[in-house]
Amino acid sequence: MTLYHSPTWKTFPDFLADYIKQVLDPAWGNAELAKPFAERHPVIQWYDACCRYQQSMIKAAGEPTAMNVTGVVACYLGLAYSLYLIKHNVELQERLVRRLKIVEQFQGAYYELVVANILIRAGFELTLEDETDGKTKHCEYAAVSKRTGKKYWVEAKMRSVAGLLGKTQRDGTTDMNPLNRLIPQLNDALAKPAADERLIFIDLNTEQIIDAAGKPPWIENAARRLEQYEKRELAPGLTAHVFVTNFAFHRFLNDQMPLAAFPFGLGLPDLNRPGVRRVSEAYRLKQKYIDMHHIGEAILSYGRFPTTFDGSLPSEALQGRSRAIIGETYSFGDPAKCGVVGRVTSACVNEDASEAWYAIVDPNGNSSLVKEPMSSDELADYRAHKDSYFGRVRPVARKTDDPFELFEWFVESHSRITREQMLNNLAGSPDVEALRALSRDDLLYEYCERMVASAMAQSKAS
Repeated sequence: MTLYHSPTWKTFPDFLADYIKQVLDPAWGNAELAKPFAERHPVIQWYDACCRYQQSMIKAAGEPTAMNVTGVVACYLGLAYSLYLIKHNVELQERLVRRLKIVEQFQGAYYELVVANILIRAGFELTLEDETDGKTKHCEYAAVSKRTGKKYWVEAKMRSVAGLLGKTQRDGTTDMNPLNRLIPQLNDALAKPAADERLIFIDLNTEQIIDAAGKPPWIENAARRLEQYEKRELAPGLTAHVFVTNFAFHRFLNDQMPLAAFPFGLGLPDLNRPGVRRVSEAYRLKQKYIDMHHIGEAILSYGRFPTTFDGSLPSEALQGRSRAIIGETYSFGDPAKCGVVGRVTSACVNEDASEAWYAIVDPNGNSSLVKEPMSSDELADYRAHKDSYFGRVRPVARKTDDPFELFEWFVESHSRITREQMLNNLAGSPDVEALRALSRDDLLYEYCERMVASAMAQSKAS
């Protein structure tokens, strides 16, 4: 175990900024800094831009400052966090660090680290394959889902573009078509033998252009090309979970972090394909490919870094505020004005009024409802952790017009309901006898689907 310490660190990003310097070697970094800017390694150019951005945002010396995650923050601190996340796999980290320092190999190692970051966030354990076996090609690494136990062989490919990420016209394209390397890179990934399911990431490394529908136009084009490949070129029986990405952080260092991705089930016709389905069927498919959904969620959270060292909320660790935890006893209100002491039994937040509402029981067993004001930082923490903000993981009621979201919430909130309760509630249904023959899960999904239909009908009527 390695212990890191510095009296100057106040936030976890402070640590990351120093950690990357140590991992890449201060002597190497100083040697790069001595070069003219245009000749420096891309990481050192990011370092310079990140320092300038931080300096522009500091309000008071020595005091933590909230900053937006711009492209350069995603590049530099994102790389630092990726290296930290694979720290437990020393061999993998050392191999990638060696490649990071070689400009010609930097892009490939960088994208592999981005993918490793995403997979670890998604709940995967990464393992290296035996590269000493020179008789066969190998994937970048393997990933085992801690939730499902499934193992995937991972390939990560990024389109090389001249003038970006250390690439030149010698090893990078000048073709403006973002799909010009999609199929060749897919073929390269599929050419490597895989004993388990394949998980392939291909980054288009293109401009982030948004069409009138609010989506990058390359998504539809890439999906159409993959569908053609599947019909005409894919070998029989070959399948892969493919994520086409465009993590164009390095193209927009001073702007909001751009990020886009979509999954495609190559040879898997029920993974992320268009069509009309019952919400229960869509839910079953999500559970079937739940690992892919967790990867999608991790992609969306790539630009989020821990703020504190112990996992506490920023409003508590940095501002000394404290939230009430369900099951604990507190004094509410001003003690000088007859404040009340009570054990919290339930809690919720009125976001519009910036208030937390607590149901409490005083020492005499009397119940009451109290409310406390919330700061903007506390509200931000609540919005980021609604399900567990008050110390217990629980479903949070939410207003939605999306039938699938509502169905998921019904399934989650009714997970403990018994068969008998559901059948009693459905006693008036003409098909109640057929419902009795269903398994517990099938009955739950049917029950929740009917509640969704009822809720949607009531919403339209109002």
